[in-house]
Amino acid sequence: MLVLFLQACRDIFNLALCSSAFFLFNMGRSIDTLQKLLFDLAGVLPADTEPLFAMATPVSLEANEAYIREGENSRRLAFIERGVIRAYTIKENGEEATLLLRWEGQFIASHDTIINRHPSRFIYRALEPMELLQIDYDVLEDVLKIHPEYEPLRNFFLMKMLAESLKMLESFVTQSPEERYRELLSERFDLVNRVPDKYIASMLGITPVSLSRIRKRMHTKGKTIT
Repeated sequence: MLVLFLQACRDIFNLALCSSAFFLFNMGRSIDTLQKLLFDLAGVLPADTEPLFAMATPVSLEANEAYIREGENSRRLAFIERGVIRAYTIKENGEEATLLLRWEGQFIASHDTIINRHPSRFIYRALEPMELLQIDYDVLEDVLKIHPEYEPLRNFFLMKMLAESLKMLESFVTQSPEERYRELLSERFDLVNRVPDKYIASMLGITPVSLSRIRKRMHTKGKTIT
């Protein structure tokens, strides 16, 4: 029994080491991506970004774990290394309305707390296990006072948040649900296998039944073309 116990402990220890190594690898890769972005935006060399990324902390989320809750004032800004997250609200009738989905290589934060300094009106919840590289936005603002050369990265993020919000609003005015769905597929095709249909349908502003009809229509068109 002792031998089996020790073997089990060894396996768990090795698994923990592998998980830690994998996470550190992803974190390093994310920092490389952000360093390149800052260099492209403002010519800041990677060697000069240590004060910025020294305050970044890795965060792990389990599937269905809330990252930001409704009513929170926390001004978290995170870069998604792995996983998918959904922002949604619960309406008075109990129905959930999906605002957005975010996935690998994108930023996630509450528009309410970052831009408007109001409590979050939405819940941000992981749909699968996630790894994030997180920065406290209030701390970031303090660092920017000392290192204004990082300002382009903050401006890039804020402009990106505003552009995404405007794009989402415009899509409901200028595009049909099928066009919005096709655009989602072009951006990240594998989401259809990672996100429940009801969440995708809600984000598109349609019912799951309507989404099923759109898929059937697209499938039929594809057969006709071929």
